[in-house]
Amino acid sequence: MSTEYKSLRLEKRSGVAEVVLTGPGKGNAMGPDFWREMPQLFDELDRDDETRAVIIRGEGGNFSYGLDLMAMAGSIGIGGLGSSNILAAERTKFLDKVGEMQQACNRVADCRKPVIAAINGWCIGGGLDLISACDIRLASTDAKFSLREARIAIVADLGSLQRLPAIIGQGHTRELAFTGKDIDAARALRIGLVSDVYEMPEALLEAARQIAAGIAANPPLVVQGVKQVMNYCADKSIADGERYVAVWNSAFMHSLDLVEAITAFRERRKPEFKGQ
Repeated sequence: MSTEYKSLRLEKRSGVAEVVLTGPGKGNAMGPDFWREMPQLFDELDRDDETRAVIIRGEGGNFSYGLDLMAMAGSIGIGGLGSSNILAAERTKFLDKVGEMQQACNRVADCRKPVIAAINGWCIGGGLDLISACDIRLASTDAKFSLREARIAIVADLGSLQRLPAIIGQGHTRELAFTGKDIDAARALRIGLVSDVYEMPEALLEAARQIAAGIAANPPLVVQGVKQVMNYCADKSIADGERYVAVWNSAFMHSLDLVEAITAFRERRKPEFKGQ
């Protein structure tokens, strides 16, 4: 991947891609570059056979302040606020723009590679939309979360209201969305928004990298199969989900990686999976 990004930085090592939010808005705020580049990057990571797991983290002391309101004012129609002459064409453009922005988080959720969010500092609004699309969320003790859109007269529209109920439940989601309140890492851990909390940002990043390395060491097509099966089953009955995974395994279980797993077990050595 040779693409250069303005709002992101990509770092790759040993099958793990690290996507670093860099701004240029203060606190890694999400402006036009982010909403354009994020879907493109995750399309590339999804197709990249060398990438087996992904970490998303923020540059500096914060994950993200969320939507860069000033940078996005024109493209989301804030400049026309107060006017009674916003007609159907302008409203349709706004609808299309929201749909485009939603893809930044949707591509993360749909990426076949597991995605880990490593969160320190502030994670506000669009930042919460983004981490709710990740498979695993980890935080440092200084992390603070806010589903803040209600406080600025916006209904959150980039995925939090749809994804968070399955992660933290309806009650917690509604509390955060209705109040726009800030919660700390300890509360985020109690309600299940994050899986673990680490004392220092350095320990957080090390833990995220260890989990990603553990994922990358497993057969990549099997890991991707697990994610796709779980995504499919999220809104299905147990019977539908069991049928789906049975069909999946009948199609994909027989692989050279399965042969390698059995051979390595017999030879008492560590397997080397090739994704074949």
